[in-house]
Amino acid sequence: MPLGEDGNGWKKKTSDIKEHYDFKEVLGTGAFSEVVLAEERGTQRLVAIKCIPKKALEGKENNIENEIAVLHRIQHPNIVSLEDIFESTSHLYLVMQLVSGGELFDRIVEKGFYTERDASQLIHQILDAVKYLHDMGIVHRDLKPENLLYYSMDEDSKIMISDFGLSKIEGAGSVMSTACGTPGYVAPEVLAQKPYSKAVDCWSIGVISYILLCGYPPFYDENDAKLFEQILKAEYEFDSPYWDDISDSAKDFICHLMEKEPMKRYTCEQALQHPWICGDTALDKNIHESVSAQIKKNFAKSKWKQAFNATAVVRHMRRLQLGTSLEGPSQITPTSPCHGLLLPEEEEEEEEEDELGNGEEESCKCTVHLRE
Repeated sequence: MPLGEDGNGWKKKTSDIKEHYDFKEVLGTGAFSEVVLAEERGTQRLVAIKCIPKKALEGKENNIENEIAVLHRIQHPNIVSLEDIFESTSHLYLVMQLVSGGELFDRIVEKGFYTERDASQLIHQILDAVKYLHDMGIVHRDLKPENLLYYSMDEDSKIMISDFGLSKIEGAGSVMSTACGTPGYVAPEVLAQKPYSKAVDCWSIGVISYILLCGYPPFYDENDAKLFEQILKAEYEFDSPYWDDISDSAKDFICHLMEKEPMKRYTCEQALQHPWICGDTALDKNIHESVSAQIKKNFAKSKWKQAFNATAVVRHMRRLQLGTSLEGPSQITPTSPCHGLLLPEEEEEEEEEDELGNGEEESCKCTVHLRE
């Protein structure tokens, strides 16, 4: 079905998108699209616009329809929203809420003080947002730190979930089986190519929680086959000395989410009731030095990049605050990874495409983060 011909009227025709928005600078580029920082004419509101040539959509109409169907249904304070869609003769323009606070790992590394309680509050927000998705029958399927951005540069900024490129809306009686996601965060049942459900998101939240408390992933091996074997067996440890100062409650919380059997795994609702999230068991001890050192060691900076270059947004916002010139070339290189606010289509040029999928409609990119 051609884009937009479903009777929902979600597209706006335009002969020139720049009649509506003043393009400021390129935030990210990929093989099939470009994300631009733009200012809405009249309101001066900043947004991120994903510009997709229609030629790039040929054969991918189902992907974009799926993402639009997902995003149009979502209104949550911790989820990046799709605000508008424009279509010209040559392009589709997806106008997204701009989140300007930077990337999760950057903020943790920059902090001078970071505790279990900070991690607990982050996970609480993520759980609340994912529960909202699950209640709507939506499974994200690619939750990972790179898809978590801060809303603003404020110290107490909320966290935002982005990138719905692999999202799936559960139909009545439907079963998901396409193996997709990012290996280090993907649930055992996905790798086992078994039918799976929204429980895969809960596993991923467990992995993210683990990383937030130690700075390295629970599963790591330079050999993909060995990495997959670890995940399939749900083999992970709370290594000393990195976990010596972490509470038993935090470890218990992670164990309930990183449970091999999906039926035994905590749901978002159950996880929200755990004392590490809703009680007072999360410790206030400063773990910043250890966690930030491990993050810098185990997560290459080039791998942190999100749908658009968050650093460029922060830089631009600071220029606005300082009243300096907006002119000058963008600092974003042509090979900046653009994993997409929407389409999971781009990879860094030096990385080989590695699909876990079986050729179904989802294009599943795999980015492995290795501990050194």
